[in-house]
Amino acid sequence: MANYDLVIRGGTVATASDTFQADVAVSDGRIVAIGENLGGAAREVSAVGRLVLPGGVDSHCHIEEPQVGEIQNADSFVSATSSAAAGGTTTVISFSQQTKGSGISDALRDYHRKAALALIDYSFHLVVTDPTDAVLEELVPLIEEGHRSLKIFMTYTNVVLDDEQTLRVLALARRTGALVTVHAENHAAIMYLTRVLEKAGLTSPKHHAWAKPMPVEREACHRIIMLSELLDVPIQIFHVSGAEAAEEIRRAQNRGLKVFGETCPQYLMLTAQDLDRPNFEGAKFLCSPAPRTEADQEALWDYIRTGTIGVVSSDHAPNRFDDPHGKKVGGENAPFSAIPNGVPGLATRLPILFSEGVSKGRIDLNTFVALTSTNPAKLFGLHPKKGTIAVGADADIAIWDPERQVTIRNDMLHHHVDYTVYEGVKVKGWPIMTLSRGEVICDEGAVVGKSGHGRFLARGPYEAIKPRGKHVTPFDPVTGSVETATR
Repeated sequence: MANYDLVIRGGTVATASDTFQADVAVSDGRIVAIGENLGGAAREVSAVGRLVLPGGVDSHCHIEEPQVGEIQNADSFVSATSSAAAGGTTTVISFSQQTKGSGISDALRDYHRKAALALIDYSFHLVVTDPTDAVLEELVPLIEEGHRSLKIFMTYTNVVLDDEQTLRVLALARRTGALVTVHAENHAAIMYLTRVLEKAGLTSPKHHAWAKPMPVEREACHRIIMLSELLDVPIQIFHVSGAEAAEEIRRAQNRGLKVFGETCPQYLMLTAQDLDRPNFEGAKFLCSPAPRTEADQEALWDYIRTGTIGVVSSDHAPNRFDDPHGKKVGGENAPFSAIPNGVPGLATRLPILFSEGVSKGRIDLNTFVALTSTNPAKLFGLHPKKGTIAVGADADIAIWDPERQVTIRNDMLHHHVDYTVYEGVKVKGWPIMTLSRGEVICDEGAVVGKSGHGRFLARGPYEAIKPRGKHVTPFDPVTGSVETATR
């Protein structure tokens, strides 16, 4: 008689804190037992010689976003979540975007409709581009419904917020219990540098990095940290690209501020030199912030090891290369300012980080689990349902062969993008089976999950993003209250 729906037998289980050999039993989509010699099951999977890890949580993905001008997002929720599953990821958080001058709710409803076809579970960040009084009021019930993170931009002409608008969003987040995520670059400096570079005829993809040097990121990190400190609001700074920006976060954390750092595999693997390729090939590698130097890569590993950077996401941005609606929207000789930003990375995030981190001895296995699953699950209010192997957690599991050597090819990634920046890269360690709530959704590279299996993950209030309750003066600018001194 079967005691369980599924037992994964004999694998090495790893969480963010522990590594041990055990069987893992699943019933009704949840982990119900972890131990030795568990009873029979309707299905059994041998994980002997394999790693049994929590499925990845990718908290930064651009999926099926609305068309902007002639630029089209290449991935649907079906193709994107298929790619995620192939790479060992079982939860994604993507973006519902406000169009400037419009409200939030209609776009969000449409985004929910699209996401209902996902193969894996999902949640959303709400992108705020126009924080009018009406929009801020509209956000309150949406946050209460479980959309508990907001995204703001400090650059890009159509979405950038000035400092006063940023403070308005931060204040709303404090009142409603939401986390603010930030793209931190100095917009005015970028626009100035872009104009003078173009005037000088320096417009190739490599000059993108010249228009966005580290100081514009460093300054914006410093400024958003200051603004969040003024209002006592936790923030996460997205896609930290190098040492100087990471150091701003470390300094804030050392002062006790709730400032969280994220980076992406592209900043651990690419440099500005990758933008300097012939035949417009450099456009494939163009993303923001720009890739930096090898020294910045090594510094990022140090900040990862010390915990300053606690999350590694993909920042999956699926723009096709050889496509008039993708990287070549401005033609094959377009200036860097007309090239869509971003690189695809849903399927490659975990294998790249495992190979470069665990296999090469830069981080241990538990740190890998923390960076890619547990930490983002905790930071975005999904833990302990997601992000760990524990009784009661959803059976979101990736079984890895830590010794398997794979040469990455675009045709194995299941996305709708016509390239990967990691074409031909050899990695050691690969997910061979991915399960979402106990259902096998990818097996030896074949995506077998069903469209519509994914569920929306509403997120309630949670401890990680509660304000510290400390203010820089006796006046609290969010509540309007004044502290009374006591002896």
